[in-house]
Amino acid sequence: MYIYNKYEINDEEFYNCIKELIENDVVLSMEQFIQHGKTSCLNHCLNVSYKSYKLAKKLNLDYYSVARAALLHDLFLYDWHHRRKPKRFQDFHGLNHPRIALQNATKNFTLSPKEKDIILKHMWPLTLRQIPKYKETVLVSVVDKYVSTKETIFQHKAAVKIS
Repeated sequence: MYIYNKYEINDEEFYNCIKELIENDVVLSMEQFIQHGKTSCLNHCLNVSYKSYKLAKKLNLDYYSVARAALLHDLFLYDWHHRRKPKRFQDFHGLNHPRIALQNATKNFTLSPKEKDIILKHMWPLTLRQIPKYKETVLVSVVDKYVSTKETIFQHKAAVKIS
């Protein structure tokens, strides 16, 4: 078992895919930003990464690239809940953050073209012009939507039960 911050990673093969990333302070800094409800950006990205990795393995896809890119897909490094209201449609966080995440990721890591595609296009089909080039990109995009929905609904239900 490998532990980083409060995260236990019990799958050695998965850990080996993301080792370089999860031990990096820039990636670990995602813990300070909330993604959905009370879920940190790092926790969200780890969830997407591991679920995508497991599916990619079952589908005989490039699980190494999937695990790495999914961990970095939301490396935007700001609290999107407190940003100024966008003046243009293109400035909305949902449309803009993949490009920012890719810039941050390439600044800190060497990425394959497939990993770059996954990060840049993970918001497809919301980002209509960013059409996925690889099956792995579509996989991470779908898993991201699933995990985001689950995190949001879980937090909403918890809030409803408390109040």
